[in-house]
Parts: sequence; C-alpha cells; structure tokens
Amino acid sequence: MDFKTPEELLGMTKKWPIRPGMYGGLALGFVLILMVSTMFYSIGPEEQGVVLFLGKYTRTTEAGLHMKLPLGIETVIPVKVERIHKEEFGFRTAKAGVRTQYSSREYREESLMLTGDLNALQVSWIVQLKIKDPYKFLFNIRNSNSTVRDISEAVMRRLVGDYSVDEVLTTKRAEISSTAEEEIQQILDTYDSGIHIVTVKLQDVTPPAQVQAAFNEVNEAKQEKERTINQAEQKYNEIIPKARGEAEQALLQADGYAVTRINRAKGEAARFLALLEEYNAAKEVTRSRLYLETLAGVLAKPREKYVVDSSGADVLPLLDFRARKEAENA
Repeated sequence: MDFKTPEELLGMTKKWPIRPGMYGGLALGFVLILMVSTMFYSIGPEEQGVVLFLGKYTRTTEAGLHMKLPLGIETVIPVKVERIHKEEFGFRTAKAGVRTQYSSREYREESLMLTGDLNALQVSWIVQLKIKDPYKFLFNIRNSNSTVRDISEAVMRRLVGDYSVDEVLTTKRAEISSTAEEEIQQILDTYDSGIHIVTVKLQDVTPPAQVQAAFNEVNEAKQEKERTINQAEQKYNEIIPKARGEAEQALLQADGYAVTRINRAKGEAARFLALLEEYNAAKEVTRSRLYLETLAGVLAKPREKYVVDSSGADVLPLLDFRARKEAENA
C-alpha cells in the first residue's frame, strides 16, 4: 500500500482546497444517510416486532418490511412468537441432531426430589412453550426465562411430593405431566405473562446412584411378593370354585331329598286317610283285605315256608327238603 507523507497530504489540500460551505453539506448528507438507514426495519416470518417510542410501547408489527422514526426515536424489539421454546430440567442438550448429545454434568439441584413416601428420586423433564403476546412477555414479567424455570421446578416438586415412589415411576407419570402443564399455565396466566405452555413431559425418573442397589433389592422383593400373591390367587381360583360347586351340589341334593321325603310323607298320609275312610265304611272287609295284602307281602320274601297245624300238640320233625332237592338236581 502506498502511504502519503504529511507533506504530500498538505500539497493535496493546497491543490483541492475545501471551501467552508462544503462542511455543512457533508454533515447534512451524513445525517440524511443515517436517517434513511435507521427508518426501515425487517421482521422475520416467525417474529413480531414490538415498537417503542422513546422507551414506551406504541404498537406491534407483523412479519415484513416496516418504517419507524429514525435516529433511535423509535426502537424495535423482534420477538419469536411462532417458535416453540424448550426448557430442560435435570439435563442439558449439548448438541442436537440425529444422535443428540447431552451434557455429562449432573444437575442434581434441579432433579433431586422427595416423594410422598419419603423416597428420593432424580426427575428429568422438559417444558415447551410459545410466546402468545410479545408485549406482555417483555414488560409484564422480569427475567421471563428464570421465572418459567422457577415456576416449573416448584410445581414439579410439589406434584412429585404428592405421590409415592412407585406411582411416580410407573402409573402416575402421565397424570403428573398433565397436571404440571395445567398448574404452570395457571400461574403464568395469573402473572399475565403472555406465555403459552405447549407441553410438559417427564423424560426420566430414576433413583439416585447412592441408593440404586437398595432400590433394586426392594423392587425384587416386591416382584417376589407379587409372584407369590399371583400363585396363591391361582391356587385359590382352582380350589375355591370347585369347593363351592360341590357345596352347591350337596345343597341341591339335600333340597331334592327333602322334597322327595316330604312328598312321600304327604302321599303316605293321603293314602292312610283314604284307607281310614274305607275302613270306617266297611271294617271287616277292609281288615281282611289289609291282612291278606300284608301276608302276601311277607310270604313273598322268604325262600322257604313251613306250614304248621295250629291244633297240633308238637311240631313234627321236618324233612330236610333242601338237601333232598339238591340230591334230586345232582
């Protein structure tokens, strides 16, 4: 580069002298250029612009090219209203991508919590939010980022403290997430913050490393307990219904036997009453018939019958008819 010496510069000024009126023109041109360059501003497609007149809010502009008063009289703060912002608790994303990389640091001051049954857990979660009103977001709350984080952490700690460790680990995770989303939104609406909570989601819930071994032993004991209970219930389902069926069968048989005996007794009673009526009508005939019927029933049962003369003094020696019959048949 060719540098000019002071003498050469002095010679140049003598060759092209600057007239006094030129200073004003140069200054005016500089001011005009500065005014034009500060009159126009552009708002991105995901943004809204908050315009301030000497620090006081005047209007909100949408995406596109706009004009404002120059020279800092009006200033513009662009706010990304369409982008979903994410706050991470208990972990940090070091590099997002196809294979997300996370920070190796442990954020135990955020994640370490106490459950309702006095167990310690490390809880990691995310809060996704959007800015629905740029003016309220900028001017109704201070340090909006730290405010959202403080509210989220307070709500999550309270909810985890309302449930047992097993519920937080398994069945109540979705309920905790949805309840936290509702409560965080309610608090932000109370502050008139202009923030909309998109979602709250539990990422990971684990016991601290110091108690991991004891926690695993407790889980194994619970699983063994559940297995024993299931086996007992299986045995119960095999034996108790069978016993109930047998008992029901015995009751039905007893009921049937009772009905049979009662009906038989009623029939015998009715038969006796009918017989009594016949007996009263013809006593001698009925007596003789009953005697003959009874004797016929009795004589039909024994295999051998002996007829003895009632007028005889002694019983004659009886022949062995059975042996004789067997000899005849031989």
